[in-house]
Formats: sequence, structure tokens, C-alpha cells
Amino acid sequence: MSGKYLLDSNIVIASLSSDAGVLKRIEDADEYFISATVLGEMFFGALHSANSSKNLDRLEDFVSVAGFLSCDISTARHYGQIKALLRRKGKPIPENDIWIAASAMQHSLTLATRDRHFDDVDGLQLSLW
Repeated sequence: MSGKYLLDSNIVIASLSSDAGVLKRIEDADEYFISATVLGEMFFGALHSANSSKNLDRLEDFVSVAGFLSCDISTARHYGQIKALLRRKGKPIPENDIWIAASAMQHSLTLATRDRHFDDVDGLQLSLW
């Protein structure tokens, strides 16, 4: 499976947990990225885990080989459009997930996730892993 992907937090967690299916999809991807929002969620989780030092090291290793996407004005514009659309639809999703969707749309990436609520974001390319 080739393509360019933005990895959601649950996919990064699966990768760090050695999920063979996720590791194979990442290996087959042309490129893969994580956003500042996902990285923040991952650092939070690692810092609050029982093995924080080990998990922080694993996360740093993962980040060193993935592309990284920061937030800028364009990301914020996409965020506003997505949130307004979801409000009109009456289909709210978690705030961080709106930022993640905004990053994927801004960079024309397919969002690799396990969360079905992203289905409500019109125009977002999804791949359920």
C-alpha cells in the first residue's frame, strides 16, 4: 500500500506496540508524517506511563524517522472550516482530532486512524488501519 499518510495517535501507539499490520502499512507507505498535535498527545502519554523513560526514548526514535508537521495559519484556517462544518452537522469530534484532520487536509495526506468519527469530516481522505 503506497501513499502519503498522516498517522493518528492510535496508529503511532500501535506501531510502538509492534502491531505487525500497522508496521507493514508504515513500511509500505511512500511517506508518513506525524503532526504537532499527535506528538503532544504521545509525549503526554509517555510521561504518564509506568515506563516513561523507555517510552520517551521509543517515541524519540519514532519521531526521528517520521516527517513532522507543525501548525501554522493555514492549519488554523482548515481547523476553523472543519469545526464550523461539524457544528452545522451536529457531529462534534474531540478538539485535538479537528487539528489532526486540519493537518491532513492542509498537506493533502491520507489520515491513517482507527477512529470512525473522522468519517464526518467532509473531504478528509481516510484509511482505517
